[in-house]
Formats: sequence, C-alpha cells, structure tokens
Amino acid sequence: MIVGTAGHIDHGKTTLVKALTGVDTDRLKEEKARGITIDLGFAYARFAKDAVTGFVDVPGHERFIHTMLAGAGGIDYAMLVVAADDGIKPQTLEHLAILDLLGVSRGLVAITKADLADPARLENLTDEIGAVLSSTSLRDAEILPVSVAAGQGIELLKERLAAAECATAASAVGGRFRLAVDRSFTLSGAGTVVTGTVLSGSVGVGDQVTVSPAGRSARVRSIHAQNQRAERGFAGQRCALNLAGEGISKDAITRGDMVVDPHLHAPSDRLDADLSVLESETKPIGEWFSARFHHASAETGIRIVPLEGPLLPGERRRVQLVLDRPIAAAVGDRFILRDVSARRTIGGGRLLDLRAPARKRRSPERLSYLQAASLSHAGEALAALLDVPPFLVDLDVFARDRALSEAELQNAIRSASAEVIEGSAVRHALSKRQRAAFSDEVQRVLSAFHVENPDLQGIGRERLRLQVTPRLPPPAFLVALRAEQTAGRLVLEGAFVRLPGHEVRLSEKEEELYARILPHLEGEERFRPPRVRDFAEALGVDEREIRRILKLCARLGRVDQIRHDHFFTRQTTAEMVAIIRQVAANAERGEFSAGLFRDRVNNGRKVAIEILEFFDRQGVTIRHGDVRRVNPHRLDLYEGPVPEADEGRGSSPVERPDFKFYRAGS
Repeated sequence: MIVGTAGHIDHGKTTLVKALTGVDTDRLKEEKARGITIDLGFAYARFAKDAVTGFVDVPGHERFIHTMLAGAGGIDYAMLVVAADDGIKPQTLEHLAILDLLGVSRGLVAITKADLADPARLENLTDEIGAVLSSTSLRDAEILPVSVAAGQGIELLKERLAAAECATAASAVGGRFRLAVDRSFTLSGAGTVVTGTVLSGSVGVGDQVTVSPAGRSARVRSIHAQNQRAERGFAGQRCALNLAGEGISKDAITRGDMVVDPHLHAPSDRLDADLSVLESETKPIGEWFSARFHHASAETGIRIVPLEGPLLPGERRRVQLVLDRPIAAAVGDRFILRDVSARRTIGGGRLLDLRAPARKRRSPERLSYLQAASLSHAGEALAALLDVPPFLVDLDVFARDRALSEAELQNAIRSASAEVIEGSAVRHALSKRQRAAFSDEVQRVLSAFHVENPDLQGIGRERLRLQVTPRLPPPAFLVALRAEQTAGRLVLEGAFVRLPGHEVRLSEKEEELYARILPHLEGEERFRPPRVRDFAEALGVDEREIRRILKLCARLGRVDQIRHDHFFTRQTTAEMVAIIRQVAANAERGEFSAGLFRDRVNNGRKVAIEILEFFDRQGVTIRHGDVRRVNPHRLDLYEGPVPEADEGRGSSPVERPDFKFYRAGS
C-alpha cells in the first residue's frame, strides 16, 4: 500500500511520517535549512505481517502544489494532516479537493499537535473536519488526534494503517506495466536508476521496457520494490528500476516520464476527458481556456475545448484537452487542472480517449462514443463502443490505450460477446448484430450493382467497401470478404467482387472470335502479343470488333488491357507480377530497372515499359526515377509463389489452384 500525506505547510506531515517509520523524508539541504518539505520524500515501514507500507511525503506550501501532485497520482491511501493549534487552512482544503478529484476514497485524518489543544478544541475541530469531508470522497475517513511530542495516538495510528494495508485490494497486476517516474539519478556502480509508483502490471529483471514519451528502449538490470531488492515489481508498489540502454541516463529521463511495456508506447497530445470544475472557480471555462495539466508525475500546459458548452463552476462535462507536449497515459487515468499562474486548482477528471479527433469533435456520434468510452469495466466499454458509430473497434488500440494484457482483452471480448475479424495484421471487433448487418449490406449492394450493371464482372472491392456500413479498414474488409467467400455468399475475383450466381457470358459468335484470338495471346509469345490492329489484319475482322471483344473479355477477367492496343491474358499478367517480385528480390535494396524486367520477359524496351507503367497505375510497383520497387500492400491479390531464378517458364504461379489473379483498372 502507498500512503500519501496531504495538508497545509508546517502541520507536521514530515514529523508524523518520521514517527511512524523512523525515516526523515526531508533529504535536501535546503529542506533541512528551511524546515519545510520542498520535494517528494519517501519512507517505508512494516505495520502488517510481511507487507511493506510506503509513504510519499508531499510539500504543503502553495508554491509546491505541483510537486504534491507529482506524488499524489499513485497513492492508495490518504493521510490528511491538520494541526490542532492551526486548524483547517487553505492548503488543507486544496489538498482535500485534489484527493477528491483523484478519486481517493480510502484514508484518515490525523489531528497533529493534539497535546497543544484542550478537549473542547479537539471536539470542535473534529466536527469542523467532518463537515468539510462530508462532500468529498473521504467522507467516511476516521479522524484521530495524535501528538508526536507526547506519543499520543501513534500506536493507534499504526494499527489503523496495518488494517488498511491488510484491506488493500490487489492492484491491476494483470495489466501491462506502467511506472510513473518521479526521480531519476545515477547510482555509483549501477548506473541510471528511476523511481516511481507502478500504476499497472508488473516488471521483472531482464525485461525490455520503453521510456515514454521519448521512446527510448531500455533493459531492467535490477529492481527494488518497497525499498527491498526484488525480482519483480507489481502494481501498487513504489519501485526503483536500474535501467540500461542506448541513450539511457539520468538527464534523459525526467519526472513526468513513464516507463512502460513496449506495447504501450503511443504518446498523445490531444485527449478527450470528463472534467469536473470546482465550485470555488469564479468564471466559466470556455473555448481554448489555458491551464496547467497534471497527470501522474507529468505536468504540461494545455488548452481546453468544451464539447458540451462552457463549464460553469461545480459542473462536470466532456472536454477536449490539447496539450503543449505529448504524454504517456491510459484511458481511465485521473488528472488535475490548475491555473496558468499555479495559484489555484481549477478541477480535474478522467481521461476517456487518447486519440481524440480535431474535427467533428462535438458531433452527436462523437459524444455517443465518449459516453460509451466512459464505462470503467473493459468488457462493458467494449460492448458499448460496438453499439455506437463507427460500430467497429480496433482491438489492439483498445487494449493498448487501456493498458490491458492479452488475457484481459480476451476477457473483455467474451464479456462483450464481440465478433472478431482477425487477419495477419488486423484485429477488429464488431457486435454480433453489426456483423450480421455487414453481411446483409454486402449482399444488398452486390445485388443492386448486378441489376444496374449486368454486363460487368463485378464491383470493385474498394468501391464496395465505401458503400458498406460499418465501414471497415481495407485490410479488415478483405479478411471479412474472404470469410464471406468461404461461407459461399460471394466470389472474390482479383480486385472485383460478385455474387456466386452472377456471370457475364459472351455470345456464341463472340466466343468463336475470342477462340481465334486466344492462341496468339498464349505460348512463347505471351509476353509480346500482337496489337489489336495486327489481329484485325491477320483474322480479317474489323479492328473495332476485335477491341470490343477484348474489352468485354477484360470485364470477364480473362485478359488485361495493358495499353490501348495491347491485351494480355490474366494468367500472363499474374506471371509477370511474379517475375517482378523475383527480380526485385534479387536486386539491391529491392529496386530494379526496366531493363532487368525486359530481359526476363524477353520483349522490347517499349513494351516492357508499357507493362511496368500499367503496374505503376495499379499500385503493384512504385517508380522512383529510373527504378521501381514492389509495393507489398498491393500484393494481397497475388498469392502464388515467386518463380525461381533459373527463369524456368514452368514456374508460373497460375498453375496453383490457390492463386488469385489481378484485375485491371482496380
């Protein structure tokens, strides 16, 4: 358990911690000289069996509230200190408001210097404190009079802390690891050491971690958890990590950084959140209101964009926070806002979305999304998000932004009864209702297209994607279409999609003419076939008729029109793609010239360039000056093997039954 002190300056927080632990948390020379706490102090003690209780002692002076906030973010239990002779003071109230905004509901109040007050004064102060607590998250906190000088109430306080330690629920050790850095220093013989509170997950010696938001990779060389050497550190503990790695130094890691599981490194500077404004504010918060943002141990400037109108004092509404610099955070994290002059606390709240959009941020759809995202339970949030636009959740982003482990993500999927669309690089979820609606919508669009275009092979895959709701990203859409094809509900033909019963046919006379043309497009001459006018002269048929038949065959997926007068069979087009892949694989940096391709297909330079320009237009190749490289993102339609380097003609991928042919004009 981590206990955080709170209270006005000179009310005895540090003295009380020393009485409980034997440790003087004022470690700086200036703190000794001035007799006040300036920076965070740390101490540890055993109150309950083998458990170690950690203390974060924070400054009470108003000038150091920002330091207090750096230590308050990860506490489990609050110890609010009020001096009997001084009573409730401004920083008492501000610290209490901060604890309330952070959602700290477990704690007690220690009335220090109790030996300086008579029983009547203690009774009146107890009533006064109780009244102040009544409207906060600490309304049930016990109030104990103590005196370090007289030894009064110290043992009872230790008993209460022991009971609280035993009652502390297990933290989110199943999540992914996050540690909020509050100190970074160099230890002789060890190197760089960072300390902080583990917010979620666990970390072990030898683990790879990332320092975010900078993105520096590091290895954990050793761990101290709750001031003891350990092999692992867990959520809810204060840990010191000895880190090693390129660029890792005490100056490269500062207070406000996060040490995280590498999967979680995705800093953001635009966040949507719930914001509660304190009743003590005198003005509403309007458009682009400037403030200081405190999250865990980080602090930065922000501008506030209200999403539901200006926020009046005492109100809670949705806002967008535009940060001066990126931070590492997670959905559900608490934050505090202070004014730009650092004189008062404005309010605080909870983060709802780390990938907030700059446009359409106030639309009804967006506000519905934030309402769903506000649910704390991962399974409930996932189920709610699947029922609001865009009716689709990227599961990897969902898990990353909530610091969920794979096991926790799978539990959320089961809880939400979600349908998962999973491919090699995509993992999205739909509700069962939306997955069924997707299938129905695909059938409706295909049916309507075939009625309007009976002579076309099918609809282009991208055109279909843009007409279907929910609109899936291209990789997920392809995975979904393949599932539909496996179920027999549609047919994928290259870049085209059709219903199983749809087929465009040539007439008997047109088939006869195509049968006369086809031999000239195959065989040894397939990479340099005759032009349309050559066919017209050789077959004695009008050139326009030849071109019409070949264009119709292109719609049917039998041929591809490379240029105005050049047609290649679909098998030849696919074979040329496989050759290009092999040429690129053998070329330095994967870049090849037109000459290398020309030599492989053994045709003229002009025709070779026309063929490559065709593939440029389709996105299969990308040209840079005189060289080209393969675009791997357009090869999902070409699943056949790459030919061997011996140029053997029998290695054509079209001989494989699982090969998918490319469709011109996609």
